[in-house]
Amino acid sequence: MKITDIRIVPVEDQQFLKAYVSATFDDELVVHNIRIIQVDGKLMISMPNKKLPGGEYRDYVHPITQTFRKKLTDEIIARYHKLIGQAEAVLQEG
Repeated sequence: MKITDIRIVPVEDQQFLKAYVSATFDDELVVHNIRIIQVDGKLMISMPNKKLPGGEYRDYVHPITQTFRKKLTDEIIARYHKLIGQAEAVLQEG
């Protein structure tokens, strides 16, 4: 499965949440509400989930293999760094 598009919307003034992501696969399926979060100084992704009546959360969309999870995470985090780097460059120019 090929990741054909990633759209990132940064979130400001949040301690852990850094951005929302929509990822498109094979130009045929899109997954919204993937979150980029920062925990212990490390960026990672959190897949879309819902809170169950008992208070626990369960992902309703998630990668099956560790290989694909790593591929998805690496590509999203790389695009996030690129986006943030571009935004910082614009601020420095202004």
